[in-house]
Amino acid sequence: MFILGISKLMLKAETMSLQRMVKVKVWSTDVRVLEDFISRIVDIVKKSGVKMSGPIPLPTKKLTIRTLKLPHGEGKKKYEKWEMRIHKRLLYIAEDERVMKQLIRVRVPPEVWVEVEFL
Repeated sequence: MFILGISKLMLKAETMSLQRMVKVKVWSTDVRVLEDFISRIVDIVKKSGVKMSGPIPLPTKKLTIRTLKLPHGEGKKKYEKWEMRIHKRLLYIAEDERVMKQLIRVRVPPEVWVEVEFL
């Protein structure tokens, strides 16, 4: 009896590992647009009933540039600081043909970049 229980657990683990996942990495410089796009993806996945984990927020990357202001004689040197933040989210979605077709039809805003990887 005990051996049968272990074999059932092993069989269940094998079927779970056989389910392929899709890794969707989304990033943007505008947080509101990014969150709106992610919410549309999550709505599609939840309506279809497919397993999903995420959205997982990844660390925000800050790109800063300091430039020298135009000189006006022999005064102090003054700098301008420019900053751009890149916000990232990560989704893992179980591979399903219907869901993938719906996700392809979602309009991607110009400020958002999407990378899809099959695991």
